[in-house]
Amino acid sequence: MLLDQNTVLSDKQTITTSAASTHTIDATAAGNVVPGGLFAVLRNEAAFAGATSVAFSLQTSDQDSFATLDTLVSATFTAAQLANANQLLLALPIPAKIKRYIRAYYTVTGTATAGSVTCFLTDLVDQK
Repeated sequence: MLLDQNTVLSDKQTITTSAASTHTIDATAAGNVVPGGLFAVLRNEAAFAGATSVAFSLQTSDQDSFATLDTLVSATFTAAQLANANQLLLALPIPAKIKRYIRAYYTVTGTATAGSVTCFLTDLVDQK
């Protein structure tokens, strides 16, 4: 699988508090986006500690501020699911209702002291 850096939302981003991804994607700059043909992939890079759960959502908006937004896909992971590093957490197809901007958002429950993720969009998924 080839990974385009322009489709990376989080690159080993440390998640200890609720936060948006460090990067957003401007779908108009990407050229021909293929809604429904892309997957949102989330990998656990470093084991989480202290968090009860972490909710992931892929959000889209017409505004780069995400003042109003829609959630494309979401999932919540328990402490047990986040306890191991270097694992695929999810690979979900993106629905066809993409607006101009796309970002990931992580909602932490509990007091996370460690943990990081990588999130990106791709047309092929490596299940390893």
